[in-house]
Amino acid sequence: MAELTPQTISIQSLYGQFAENKLLVNRRYQRKLVWTLTEKQKLVESILRKYPIPAILVAEREGEPGTYEIIDGLQRLHAIMSFIETAYPTIDKKYFDVNHFPTAMSRASAGKFEATESSSLLTPKEVSTILDYSISLSVMRNATESEVNDVFDRINTYGHRLSDQERRQAGTQNAFSDMVRDISCTIRGDASSPVLELEKMPSISIDLPMSKHGYEVKAEDVFWVAQGILRATDLRDSMDEQCVADIAACIIGGKLIERSKDALDDIYDPQTAESTRIRTALVVYGEKTFAEEFKFCIDEILKVCDEGGKLKLRDLIFKSGTSNAFPSIFAVILLAFHELIVRDKKAITDYLGVQNALRNVADRIITSRSATKVDERRRNIDTIKGLISPHFVDKDLSTEIYGNHATTDIDALIRRSEIELADYELKQGLLTLSAKRQEDPGLVDKVIRTLCAIANNGRGRTGKVLIGVADKKPDADRVKLLDTVEPLKVGTRFVVGVNREAAQLGLSKEKYFSLWRDGIAASELSEPLKTDVLSSMDYNEYFGYGVIVLTVPAQNSPSFVGEKLYWRNGDQTEEVSSPRQATAIAGRFA
Repeated sequence: MAELTPQTISIQSLYGQFAENKLLVNRRYQRKLVWTLTEKQKLVESILRKYPIPAILVAEREGEPGTYEIIDGLQRLHAIMSFIETAYPTIDKKYFDVNHFPTAMSRASAGKFEATESSSLLTPKEVSTILDYSISLSVMRNATESEVNDVFDRINTYGHRLSDQERRQAGTQNAFSDMVRDISCTIRGDASSPVLELEKMPSISIDLPMSKHGYEVKAEDVFWVAQGILRATDLRDSMDEQCVADIAACIIGGKLIERSKDALDDIYDPQTAESTRIRTALVVYGEKTFAEEFKFCIDEILKVCDEGGKLKLRDLIFKSGTSNAFPSIFAVILLAFHELIVRDKKAITDYLGVQNALRNVADRIITSRSATKVDERRRNIDTIKGLISPHFVDKDLSTEIYGNHATTDIDALIRRSEIELADYELKQGLLTLSAKRQEDPGLVDKVIRTLCAIANNGRGRTGKVLIGVADKKPDADRVKLLDTVEPLKVGTRFVVGVNREAAQLGLSKEKYFSLWRDGIAASELSEPLKTDVLSSMDYNEYFGYGVIVLTVPAQNSPSFVGEKLYWRNGDQTEEVSSPRQATAIAGRFA
């Protein structure tokens, strides 16, 4: 039985917990940061005026005394913490003065944030008013996961603050809802660990075009918005997840469903027969199978749009310019691609032909209100299949679909590398960036040591090393100068690709890939890690750049390179230098 302990806590103390990563966010039910600048400023103004603000509700993490999962108050907490870290000013354009708060100054000095320089700062008295302000805090202790879920669901029923899809996802935890969430995070590019520190929320939150908050995920770069399928504000309301859920139910369940609120509500309500039907079907179909099929179909749609020059899907399927979202039309297009590629085992042989067949297709299908009905959706899918099928040939693409990284996977991995430093490593390539373009003699050995170190993060931990991605702009600029390749920015990283290096070396892509494979095979990387890495090596064309992905599957015991043990210190690979440290790493696998 959960115990509720009410207390008060100063903002200064809360910031201390924030700085020590004691405030966590569970992405399974918490939405992203969505407050506008005005909402944040009004909260700060209330604090400065010593007005009361709503209480914060947290749950103490089991087995982690003093560490709390935020249940209610995420937006308020982040607004306060980010104001202290000078992310935005008050309504009258004054910034927090970190010079009067040593804890914040220390974080700024450590590079956790960059203090905004301004001549308009809060006075020492105003800084004290904020730091001394007492917030009502309710702490749930000994709460079960179901109790936390129930409390969150009840809180967000009052006032209907969540969108329909946010409420569905927050109120349900099963294989279907988890799959929808995971796929959506991957496509948006905000995939992360299920639970992450409050300070990392900006890295997985969406910056809308008209309200720049400095969040890492730019709405205009996300597939759904970039292709015009959804508006930027639709992402904030999780309409992308709703679209994924609708398509998933149609494919996994073996029959089309009506595209409606009631139909999705039934699927997410564990008490309904429809929910049981979909969850039972998913056990047979497999979450990973569907996810890989879905992402592969998206890749094929992107290739169609990119053939002969980049073209937005919206501009392709509508005759006249429109800014309207079209999730229902996109759903039938993807379902048509899925039926041809997966069910009928066909492959596109003429991408330009498919592009021409889809041109102005919105005029050739039913788009009225009745188009959401099952029969009309079936007619639309058949119409699209009839238009594009002449440009397909019989071919089983199972090898390409399953077990490989899709373009959206690469995006997600690059973005995850920004916040999960210990589990990810990026390398621009095999060649040095000197004018001679020589092969870096020690690079493969460095990567092998990194693979070993990532594997030693502990039982159940996985990781990736991406070849063809630069993590520093100067390196990307150097590649551009030497190889005349325009780096592709993804988050704060730069895709430069490995195809340019294959060309420099006079090798085919396959031969270049073999350089890495053979280097790992000949190394002293211990088993079973070496075999695991070799068996999962993957190459993705990634818009013509080429990216190699080395996967580090979870290991059951420490890994070595020869007799040496390595570990990850943040984003650095270091050799274990003491018996005590070696014992600590061994303990990670206990």
